[in-house]
Amino acid sequence: MDDIKNLVRKNISQFQPYLPGRPIEQVKKEKKLKKVFKLASNENSLGSSPRVIKAIEKALGNIHRYPDGGGFYLKEVLAKKLKLNVENIILGNGTDEIIEIIGKTFLNPGDEIVVSAHAFIRYYMAGKLMACKVKTIPMKNLTHDLVQMQKAINKRTKIVFIANPNNPTGTYVNKKEVINFMKSIPKRIIVVFDEAYYEYVTRKDFPDVLSYIKNKRRVIVLRTFSKIYGLAGLRIGYGMSIKEIIGYMERIRPPFNTNSLSQIAAKVSLSDKEQIKRSRKVVAEGKKYLEQALGKMGVEYVSSEANFILIKVGKGKDVFNRLLNKGIIARAMDEYELPEYIRITIGLPRENKLFIKKLKEVLNQCF
Repeated sequence: MDDIKNLVRKNISQFQPYLPGRPIEQVKKEKKLKKVFKLASNENSLGSSPRVIKAIEKALGNIHRYPDGGGFYLKEVLAKKLKLNVENIILGNGTDEIIEIIGKTFLNPGDEIVVSAHAFIRYYMAGKLMACKVKTIPMKNLTHDLVQMQKAINKRTKIVFIANPNNPTGTYVNKKEVINFMKSIPKRIIVVFDEAYYEYVTRKDFPDVLSYIKNKRRVIVLRTFSKIYGLAGLRIGYGMSIKEIIGYMERIRPPFNTNSLSQIAAKVSLSDKEQIKRSRKVVAEGKKYLEQALGKMGVEYVSSEANFILIKVGKGKDVFNRLLNKGIIARAMDEYELPEYIRITIGLPRENKLFIKKLKEVLNQCF
């Protein structure tokens, strides 16, 4: 309706809803398939820790009560683990919410933010939501180009977003690159390091950005329980920064934004070291298998430090649709301006083998 359209804020009138991976049940019904495997959303293929499931079952009798509004006890555990103070941590309904809170807290119309091309689209949306100018810097070898991102900073720049490792490419910026970048930028700038896939990283030169918080730099670090901890359905993530930044973000954080079950699950998952170890092993072994199989097929892929692989297949949307018809939900990359690629979550061994089998069939049909 035209009259409703006139009421909508102009800076969001061109927004499109975020496109999640296709739900399994929907694909089963649409394609009339009995079995469908979802490898689209970078979820933990092992599922949640059994200890988490037991803790949730035990807590179900209290869901008529409001949750701990600020998640103090979860933050207390996180603070101890990370050697921070509770005042350095904010919880969110996934890190998506925290990204939005960052925008609402610090950005005014006319401010500028700097992001990388082919990075998580929510950074761009946070800037546009607040009527900011978003400077998008091309990648170098499908990796954040911190040199050019630094050069894009000017007097109007407030925030720089860096995904490390990056989604959807799986690439990372190393310790030396981050040190040089942080030395070269004005100290007034807020730098957001999104480390959603931090727990999967194996590289020894991966930067320790929490040290900047401990040294009072204006850095915000984002991490999540959705990936290695297997709690994607409960929507809980956390941000870390100096207490002054967290204090202002807490002023606009919605009350009870993380529910009681997610807080309990997150707290228990942090203590289950065996589950984390198993999850890392599944990804490491699965990555090795997929990379070797793709190499034998002559299919180009991007080396990843996360639990997914970006694969160059030509017409990405066409391959995505053909895989969907065969019961494999991958992720087309048009949204990230990578139309020749699909992204695939590293699954369980049988899922990885099935994906390779179906991908061979699809590529043989296409070429």
